[in-house]
Amino acid sequence: MRYGRRDDVMRFADEVAQRHNLDVAWVRAALERARFTPAVARLIMPAASGTAKNWAAYRSRFVEPIRIRAGLAFWRNHQRWLDAAEARFGVPPEVVVGIIGVESIFGQHTGTFRVIDALATLAFDFPTGRKDRTPFFRDELEAFLLMCHQGGQEPLAVKGSYAGAIGMPQFLPSSVNKYAVDFDGDGAIDLKDSPADVIGSVANYMAQFGWQRGMPTRFDVTPPSSTTERALLLVPDIVPSFSAQEMLQRGATLGSAGQTFDGKLALVELQNGDAAPSFVAGTPNFYAITRYNWSSYYALAVIELGEAIAQERARAAR
Repeated sequence: MRYGRRDDVMRFADEVAQRHNLDVAWVRAALERARFTPAVARLIMPAASGTAKNWAAYRSRFVEPIRIRAGLAFWRNHQRWLDAAEARFGVPPEVVVGIIGVESIFGQHTGTFRVIDALATLAFDFPTGRKDRTPFFRDELEAFLLMCHQGGQEPLAVKGSYAGAIGMPQFLPSSVNKYAVDFDGDGAIDLKDSPADVIGSVANYMAQFGWQRGMPTRFDVTPPSSTTERALLLVPDIVPSFSAQEMLQRGATLGSAGQTFDGKLALVELQNGDAAPSFVAGTPNFYAITRYNWSSYYALAVIELGEAIAQERARAAR
């Protein structure tokens, strides 16, 4: 089904054109050729209810030999840009490399869906059975059209994930418009084929969401044995809310580095299926990584993949 036959889609096209002073014929032509994509509607659905979270299983998907080898090559080939990004934005190479590795295996998997089809499907035919995110995806579709118009891109030529994420860093269109940078200075932002732009854009994103230069991401922690005290520390979830002293007073155990940390911490719980959960004390920099993907599992996978690549890099240099 082509969306050009729907009045609501054409009204949306007219509104987008008016809001951004775009050629209405261009916007209409782009949306007229967008197609409903059943696979997108299927893939956006959540996992079956009752599926237990499992940090060990999640970690094994990302901290693994293929990503580590690819990360070593990426770091070696683009160290200049990684160092430049750290100097400018304060985000260390292992964090930038960890994000790109988790998101797309350094560009190996950036998505095969036409982004306009994916976003139109989710903007106008969001499936029932989960929380309706129609407004969110209409905003992303609007951002995508604006991105293509400003960048001189053919809307039907841009490929990405089933959710409309683009390029090596898997930015949604709104993030491209807000946070992507022309880091190599060639006059264009290219998140598909310019590692420099990808590195700079990821580092800029992290800086914009509160990354603090030189701050650790997390500390080892043993939670309180008291279920009441543990529950109180878990109430803020991943938001850093307690000083180290407050965590200690409630019965948590921190190592020496964690005890002397002078910022706020979060007690982060990661379930391991039927096994005992894992815990870390997350800093504001741990929280900043979750602004890329709202998940403590994602953040720790990024951190540990980046660390694994850095360790292999150091080992290879001996």
